[in-house]
Amino acid sequence: MYKLNLKDRKILYELDLNCRQSNAQIGKKVGLSRDVVAYRINRMQKEGVIKNFWTAINTFKLGYQVFRIYINFHYVSNKIKREIIQYFTKYRNSWAVISVEGPIDLSLVIWVKNIYEFYRFWNKTLEKYGDYFEKYTISVYIQAVGYKKSYLLDKPDKSDNKIMYRTTCDGTIVKIDEIDYKILNEIAVNARIPLIELAEKIGCSSQSISYRLRNLEKSGVIQAYRVNIDRSFLGLQIYKVDIFLKDYNQRGNIIRYLENKGCIECLNVAVGWSDIEPEIVVENTDKLIKLMEEISDKFPNSIKKENYWIMATVHKERWLPDLY
Repeated sequence: MYKLNLKDRKILYELDLNCRQSNAQIGKKVGLSRDVVAYRINRMQKEGVIKNFWTAINTFKLGYQVFRIYINFHYVSNKIKREIIQYFTKYRNSWAVISVEGPIDLSLVIWVKNIYEFYRFWNKTLEKYGDYFEKYTISVYIQAVGYKKSYLLDKPDKSDNKIMYRTTCDGTIVKIDEIDYKILNEIAVNARIPLIELAEKIGCSSQSISYRLRNLEKSGVIQAYRVNIDRSFLGLQIYKVDIFLKDYNQRGNIIRYLENKGCIECLNVAVGWSDIEPEIVVENTDKLIKLMEEISDKFPNSIKKENYWIMATVHKERWLPDLY
């Protein structure tokens, strides 16, 4: 397995802050030449450390609502399970489709323009595959808080500004046109695409594309340009943790404690599931259990119970409904 050194990790950290930075800009920050940065990025892509570059898009601002469905299967063959996963993956409004090892089997997050659109989608789904669902839980997704990957650094990030963005349903709608949507569609899963290449795909000048990107950033539609990495090269695993509180007044304190630890990568906020839903990056399950014990000791009688699960396979993650 490819061994990452500190310079590689610093490059990954900078790419995750803004993967549209030039190699020269990254080089100045990590103490390497532009050519060496390019070589290291290309090598990490070939070795599979870097999976892709993606864009965090606030689709709430485009008029979407978000529903999340947790599914447990029963009486389902591997063939039928693959068919169900493909059905969800091909659905253009799927944000994420993830197979899980834990208290559920499949996590599905979808966008809809209104509740009736969700009803029609889920009614059709139950007609096709409802016999294979032992149970399912539907929740309304409210917010995703994205954090810096401070675990990539040799020293913990001591700054107070660990949050990169909050993707939230605050009701603010931003009007965009067809060209804007085409730009978002391209950069959703290819955030580092060169400006000239993006302009050729869209059929506009690079100056026009640059102007539109800046406006999408200023309006909060584009929240970050990030990198998707294989954490196994770092000896790390990501866990989704569901914390059910006995004392809800401690919610903010527990979240801040996790933030200060520097191991939280995303905080999910939803109505209809647990009280705190962090995604935590640690070495292994033992480390996660130790962290949860620390929280219980720090905040006694605050937690009713917690569950954790591993995102075994991410079949789809795309922060924008497919254009076609």
